[in-house]
Amino acid sequence: MVSSDLQAVPYLTTALHGPLEYLEAHLLAHQSEIEHWLRLQWQETPAPFYASVDLRNAGFKLAPVDTNLFPAGFNNLSHSSLSLCVQAVQSAIERLNVSAHGVLLIPENHTRNLYYLESVATLQGILQKAGLVVRIGSMLPDMKVPQSLTLPSSKKLQLEPLIREGDCVSVKGFTPCIVLLNNDLSLGRPKILEDLYQEIIPPLQVGWSTRLKSTHFTFYSEVAKTFAEQIKIDSWLIDPFFKNCGEIDFMKNEGLECVADNVDALLSAIRRKYSEYDVPHEPFVVVKADAGSYGMGVMTIHSADEILALNRKQRSRMSSTKEGKSIRRVILQEGVYTFETWKPLDAVAEPVVYTIDHFVVGGFYRVHTTRSVDENLNAPGMHFEPLAFVNSCITPDMTKAPNACPNRFYAYGVIARLALLAAARELKNGSKPDRF
Repeated sequence: MVSSDLQAVPYLTTALHGPLEYLEAHLLAHQSEIEHWLRLQWQETPAPFYASVDLRNAGFKLAPVDTNLFPAGFNNLSHSSLSLCVQAVQSAIERLNVSAHGVLLIPENHTRNLYYLESVATLQGILQKAGLVVRIGSMLPDMKVPQSLTLPSSKKLQLEPLIREGDCVSVKGFTPCIVLLNNDLSLGRPKILEDLYQEIIPPLQVGWSTRLKSTHFTFYSEVAKTFAEQIKIDSWLIDPFFKNCGEIDFMKNEGLECVADNVDALLSAIRRKYSEYDVPHEPFVVVKADAGSYGMGVMTIHSADEILALNRKQRSRMSSTKEGKSIRRVILQEGVYTFETWKPLDAVAEPVVYTIDHFVVGGFYRVHTTRSVDENLNAPGMHFEPLAFVNSCITPDMTKAPNACPNRFYAYGVIARLALLAAARELKNGSKPDRF
């Protein structure tokens, strides 16, 4: 693992640097205007408590491809990021305007995933350092007594059965002011959490049982367009095209004609932009579940014919996602190449940026040695290289080139905050864009 103090950054290995260097230089030149504009947005629309944003850097385009409102992976952040995490938590709690002292953290149920449990332990530590009393309440139906775990990092974690009494939840001897979800509710909204008097963050309605990626990217497109007009750039440089269909069933081959037609339309639109910017690469589309995470239910498509020719194994992979949830809706998203290469392993990489409140608090590169520049990297075999985003995401170095380490990180921070603003508008509007 590369030391985070080195602020290591992968090489950008595309020959086509022009548009992105233009974009990075433009962001740097408009830094004061950008930060002022974002401050005004946060006053109007408060940010979600926390989030993580997956970015792709193609050298000619820099765009978000996913925004998670129940982020895991806190254990992959640089240790130098943790102090900023603590300060951001304090800011978020103050903004909630509740006299919060106790927080009940509710994690996912997969207690055998040690990497995830390391993230829960790290998150608990951040909250505690922010001055909060934190207990962990499990929704596992068969948990009757507390369970103590010793993790590979030697951290201790205690899971306790969640108790519902009246209109509040607790664990034995501890009734919290705030319930903090780190469970994305893929299987639905648990009755035990409905109609509580306590503050639940994030709110239940943004769990993956109801939230759609296509809704998020509708909000994001609106944000990107307004931002692009503000600093006078082409919004396509920061915004992936997308489309979606109605109900589909991969196993029964139902609705796939709609998917194929929309793939064809997307590829045509991408080709026009590639021609405009003299991009010498083949356009592609990523088809993925419209709800859910963990990189499941994702495939790369270069031709509409590939959709209609899927074999049974491919259709089976696309038929369900986390915890066996059936896929009935997909988002068809413009594929954004990642031309960043982690040189020690000569592996493709993509940045993941973490936010708490409206602050960028850290991030890492997701690195994969067996995946290609047009494939999903959130897959078995990936690993993470933590990066010290703390200073470089907010204090670029004007004496260095636009694509130099701190300035590239600043660009990442700007685009991640645009995705965060889109998520904030989701929450404000009840997860429905104004045009719906």
